[in-house]
Amino acid sequence: VQLQASGGGLVQAGGSLRLSCAASGRTFSNYVMGWFRQPPGKEREFVAAISGSGNSAYYAKSVNGRFTISRDNAKNTVYLRMNGLKPEDTAVYYCAAAPSWVGMTTTSSSLYDYWGQGTEVTVSS
Repeated sequence: VQLQASGGGLVQAGGSLRLSCAASGRTFSNYVMGWFRQPPGKEREFVAAISGSGNSAYYAKSVNGRFTISRDNAKNTVYLRMNGLKPEDTAVYYCAAAPSWVGMTTTSSSLYDYWGQGTEVTVSS
């Protein structure tokens, strides 16, 4: 699976962005899709994940209620809508794909097999 993330940029605190991740190469709906982020000088952390069907999602506590993950299996694309952005959301955001057996509540990046190149989000205060 090849993943291409896009949609990052500079936004003021309180603003919104929508990240996209286009997939190709394998049957997209067979994969749990996740978003991770790596803040400057910190380790990569889990943000959100969505089941292959798109019916279920799971979020990190830090973004729950502000971010929404969704997917369009017809377009082989997963999205991350980010509202109410805070300076601490500043990071490089990565999309990733994991086999369905992993489960969307798995927050460990090591269980995700495929990764996009990352898109940078900067939130100014």
